[in-house]
Amino acid sequence: MKTLRLILGDQLNSKHSWYKDHKNESLYCLFEMRQETDYITHHIQKVIGFFAAMRAFSEQLKAKGFQVIYFKIDDKRNTQNLTSNLQNLIKAHHIQNFEYQMPDEYRLSIQLKEFCNSLSINNKRVDTEHFYTSRQELKTFFKGKKQHLMESFYRYMRKKHQLLVVGDQPEGGKWNYDKSNRLKWKNEPVIPKYLKFDNKVTEIVEGIRDANIKTIGHFNEDVFSYPINRTQALEQLKYFCEHLLFYFGDYQDAMHINEVFLFHSRLSFAMNLKIVSPKDIINTVLNYWNKENRHIDISQIEGFVRQILGWREYMRGMYWALMPEYKSLNFLKNNNELPSFFWNGNTKMNCLKQAINNSLENGYAHHIQRLMVTGNYALLTQINPDLVDQWYLGIYIDAVEWVQLPNTRGMSQYADGGKIATKPYISSGNYINKMSNYCGECQYNHKEKITENACPFNSLYWNFLDDKKAHLKDNFRMKMMYRLLEKIKPEELHKIKNRAKEIIENPERF
Repeated sequence: MKTLRLILGDQLNSKHSWYKDHKNESLYCLFEMRQETDYITHHIQKVIGFFAAMRAFSEQLKAKGFQVIYFKIDDKRNTQNLTSNLQNLIKAHHIQNFEYQMPDEYRLSIQLKEFCNSLSINNKRVDTEHFYTSRQELKTFFKGKKQHLMESFYRYMRKKHQLLVVGDQPEGGKWNYDKSNRLKWKNEPVIPKYLKFDNKVTEIVEGIRDANIKTIGHFNEDVFSYPINRTQALEQLKYFCEHLLFYFGDYQDAMHINEVFLFHSRLSFAMNLKIVSPKDIINTVLNYWNKENRHIDISQIEGFVRQILGWREYMRGMYWALMPEYKSLNFLKNNNELPSFFWNGNTKMNCLKQAINNSLENGYAHHIQRLMVTGNYALLTQINPDLVDQWYLGIYIDAVEWVQLPNTRGMSQYADGGKIATKPYISSGNYINKMSNYCGECQYNHKEKITENACPFNSLYWNFLDDKKAHLKDNFRMKMMYRLLEKIKPEELHKIKNRAKEIIENPERF
């Protein structure tokens, strides 16, 4: 029975059981498609990275003797639509059986489900064999519970997989060392030069431009420097363990004008394309620590494990538990437009200028830049979460919807009313000053609220609390902030709100 097997662009798992038998007669297919490049506007480096990784994976399969059909973006056989391409291959190759790995994006999952329902041949879907959890495991874990706290799920995962535990207790005595992971980086310790890969992508860049694919962001080199295959990803992982892990936890929330990556691993792109698995990464880090490097403080290790075993698996589980309704939630009724400087970085606010230009230049920003700078600003200025989602999904090379959507709409924008975050993640300029050196080189003063040179985040913060009082005043974690709001004299609050209104209505001026 001749079988056609589909591989999506984020399913580049060379360790999948599909590939254990090098002599199987299955026909594998991968497509570069306008369907995927055009449904939102992506960063140029994101499109380059996906195409480069897909082509590398295709060549790897061919080298091992597998039969592969690969449609580049300009292939004349390419209809630019997933199901049309599949239908044509089924007909042309007299396919009798169709198989696919379950997509992690709801949109593609529905598209393939409907396609299979229309087929007259046998079809089957299989697991991607990538995550620690099954798609519905989190939903089952929280069944009957009022709150869906990541921390309780994280502890369950630690115990289930016996990671950083002794029996049922956390190794080191604490489940979570987050309070130890909040240091500001002040030019020391020295950050090692990050590892770059010499992935030549000139042909891909030309193909994208010839096809007139609309993109955002910049790409000024002939090489794509992030890992695009398993060998490179494992090399990056080894480099992280040997050069960056020692200080990862301490400075994972820090931001700095002169440093893009600090002590972060640069593995999220490869992991989200399934080039390398979370188990590969966590096991490698723990083996490195356990064998000969116990002098590395456990707070560094736990901080890294929590991001992957806890947060990443939690986000995926929440995505599948709450979709499709989740994508349209707007609890706070925010409907403002996204300022033009999100697309060009032209703003006087130094923190936003740094975070946005970093994103435009590298297709990258770490979680605090995304949450407490760009996300914080978007929430305080009450931007429509649909527009915020589209920006985050497009601009970051590691952004795929299952992880981006719950992080943005839930954690960042509180548009779900607290299904993921127990309170809105908002702050004044004080937090940004505490975690970065952005404020020292900004024309605005992070200590002032209403003067012409007052940091916009300050008036926006108090204005947001006042505007959204009906939505948030009963939130237990917001009680202290509302008590402080009540202490602000009416005449001062009036000035604060006028300043915030000016910023919200004329964002490009700031």
